[in-house]
Amino acid sequence: MKPHDGLYIDGAWRPAAGRDTIAVVNPVDEQVIAEVPAGGAEDIDAAVRAARAALPAWAATAPADRAAKIAALRDVLVARKDEIAETVTAELGAPLPFSQAVHAGVPILVAGSYAELAASYAFEEKVGNSTVYAEPVGVVGAITPWNYPLHQIVAKVAPALAAGCTVVLKPAEDTPLTAQIFAEAVHEAGVPAGVFNLVTGLGPVAGQALAEHDGVDLVSFTGSTAVGRRIGATAGAAVKRVALELGGKSANVILPSADLARAVGVGIANVMGNSGQTCSAWTRMLVHTSQYDEAVALAAEAAAKYGDRIGPLVNAKQHARVRGYIEKGVAEGARLVAGGPEAPREQGYFVSPTVFADVTPEMTIAQEEIFGPVVSLIRYEDEDDALRIANGTVYGLAGAVWAGDEAEAVAFARRMDTGQVDINGGRFNPLAPFGGYKQSGVGRELGAHGLSEYLQTKSLQF
Repeated sequence: MKPHDGLYIDGAWRPAAGRDTIAVVNPVDEQVIAEVPAGGAEDIDAAVRAARAALPAWAATAPADRAAKIAALRDVLVARKDEIAETVTAELGAPLPFSQAVHAGVPILVAGSYAELAASYAFEEKVGNSTVYAEPVGVVGAITPWNYPLHQIVAKVAPALAAGCTVVLKPAEDTPLTAQIFAEAVHEAGVPAGVFNLVTGLGPVAGQALAEHDGVDLVSFTGSTAVGRRIGATAGAAVKRVALELGGKSANVILPSADLARAVGVGIANVMGNSGQTCSAWTRMLVHTSQYDEAVALAAEAAAKYGDRIGPLVNAKQHARVRGYIEKGVAEGARLVAGGPEAPREQGYFVSPTVFADVTPEMTIAQEEIFGPVVSLIRYEDEDDALRIANGTVYGLAGAVWAGDEAEAVAFARRMDTGQVDINGGRFNPLAPFGGYKQSGVGRELGAHGLSEYLQTKSLQF
């Protein structure tokens, strides 16, 4: 695609109020591949005004008609799947096969699921002598991250549109080109002007302006817990609703009865996907002390296979951050069994697949989100000890449990303080709610639970 030099507001591309731009850098070779406008508060205000003007008509549109528009959007994304994958690879650095399967493929599944939900959801129900209506919350300010640039957009915009809300999107500054393709797709799908608006810009400028705007009824944010706290505080002061999908430090708990080789192999693969830049990645591998040494050997062997198969990190800041965490792990006494802080290539923001052994639960690398291809192996003595370690962080986003008996795994998973747990390598389900406990966030995305985030209820008594 040819990058736009404007912002998508009220159904058309228009110049930004200012002249500042954002350079888009390919993290593989560190070269600038495009520039996009750095929108500011004036642009956010124009986008919010357009969204508010479009809200009454869109909210009154029949759910079946909203579903048809989302289905049309899905079809455009299907037609442009290859272009989307190539664009994500260019601005994020993900290997093309991963971009095709995940970065382009998963959002298409999610968009299709909301086309179906919009048509079938019970927006009205009888409760005794009352009729209860589910109505759109209003104008949504969506602020999305760079790690899954299209998926995170679709996971917010599709349910918002299904609910009858209008949207202003502020995408991550590292991956704005994918967002521009999405805006083109919305336009091609025939979504009415003003229902969806795109303002590219910097988080502290455009993002903050969007979160603070009086015309925004709900802020949906995915990103760091630190920024989520600020957005929550800003929204709280205005009694504004928020949906926050934040950090994670997920535990991969391998019980003694599990198939150890499979559990370790899948666990390493889970973290290496997207170069470890996944908030739900199982970055802590918990292994019973009797199997620990074998698991360490298996993990090191598995990680070595990803040496030339994973892409770079997204930017220089993230590159330095992850390498700093690896150095911190070594300094605190963890034992490197694969990878390390040394850059494997002279050019690009690459980090070697890294595995630490002899990690204790109190170490920094076992407590803080690294957001890179780094796995920490932690030993436990019994199930209660494993549960204590698994629940022993401020996060609670995702996790995994492996056991020879499914009931055994389920019993353990039910005691974990986390929003989503995969049992013995359970498959991704686009209809299952995704979101966290504790400091991993507020609210849920995907499926009917994700749709309900964008609805408010009204009851009429007869």
